[in-house]
Amino acid sequence: MPNISKRRKANLSNATDKVLSPAEAVAALRKFKTPKFDQTVNVVMHLGIDPKQADQIIRGSIGLPHGTGKTARVVCFCSSDKAAAAKAAGAVDAGAEELVSKIEGGWMEFDVAVASPDMMRVVSKLGKVLGPKGLMPSPKAGTVAPDVINAVKEYANGKQEYRNDDGGNVHGVIGKLSFADAKLAENLEAFIANINKVKPSSSKGTYIKKCVIAACMSPGVQVAV
Repeated sequence: MPNISKRRKANLSNATDKVLSPAEAVAALRKFKTPKFDQTVNVVMHLGIDPKQADQIIRGSIGLPHGTGKTARVVCFCSSDKAAAAKAAGAVDAGAEELVSKIEGGWMEFDVAVASPDMMRVVSKLGKVLGPKGLMPSPKAGTVAPDVINAVKEYANGKQEYRNDDGGNVHGVIGKLSFADAKLAENLEAFIANINKVKPSSSKGTYIKKCVIAACMSPGVQVAV
């Protein structure tokens, strides 16, 4: 059997099975011993949905009140008159046909692609390139937006996409452990509220079955919803 570190043993001894409020759950994370780096705080929600049913798929994007502590490299598909503004808003590159050609040539140094609706006829050429990597702009994900400049700002500042997995779970990031407790709790509450808001009408029974937060190297803490 693998050896369990002293920190892991100590953290397991401080773990709790109690279901806590968002503020209490964040406070409980502080009781665990932490490594020297600033850990990301994650949330996972187990939902009462049938992931095999298309009308019960949970997918969208959210910008949290206090960000996530992460930034993203964003490219923007837009008309030439908006390219300079998109770059000023944080895009690593912006344009139309010339940006498509650059990506077709193998350049993939970005994390998010956003597009204005009128550019989708241009972006469609990249379906086989961006689709398998989950980078194809989509209205459902919020990466196709009329206000493409604002979309660039939001994603560059940590706006995140989410989508349920095959087990009916939705994963997200609510910040860094260095965030103040109040900011982490507010981000958590905003994430939960957003998932509640997008409940499919066809979902029956208990919708949110369980919600857990954890730093990337700590035990989980269950949150009351």
